[in-house]
Amino acid sequence: MEIHTLCWPQRSGRGRAAEKCSRKQLLQFTANLQVRLIGMEACCGSHFLGRALREQGDEACQRLMAIPGIAPVTATAIVSAIGNGSEFKRGRGFSAWLGLVPGQCSTGGKQKLLGISKRGNCYPRRLLVNGARAVLQWLASRAHSNVVAVALANKLARMAWTLLTKGELYRPPLLAAEAVPA
Repeated sequence: MEIHTLCWPQRSGRGRAAEKCSRKQLLQFTANLQVRLIGMEACCGSHFLGRALREQGDEACQRLMAIPGIAPVTATAIVSAIGNGSEFKRGRGFSAWLGLVPGQCSTGGKQKLLGISKRGNCYPRRLLVNGARAVLQWLASRAHSNVVAVALANKLARMAWTLLTKGELYRPPLLAAEAVPA
């Protein structure tokens, strides 16, 4: 059995943490992390581990690219930003982190929605909004095009979070005519 040592910097910036694990534990550990770069020392199993770690990201990107409006660049940006999405409790948290949720100003029982916060990582947000605009070219809308595009980008972000956290495949929604048997 091969034993691997994982090392990563502490959040405080002082020193590093280390843990010994098997190959299977290593793959499980990295599957639940938001990892942008992995460095490995060359050994007899490094090629296998390199392929397995690359496939972890490729599988997630393939599931995301099944969603209309999410292209390969958007999928890789989302996976590199949040990994498997486990740090967010809900899709709304991920969407808010991207800055796709409108601000609210509520008083006296009256609710007013403001513009989006535009906080968080702007790169995946921009890619999701542009992907939503590409999807909307096929639809006719009476609402303002930017409002509809951002609302759809919010929906795309939530769907992407669900696919990453639950490991499911994208299932296109059924149309009302398809759902009712004739």
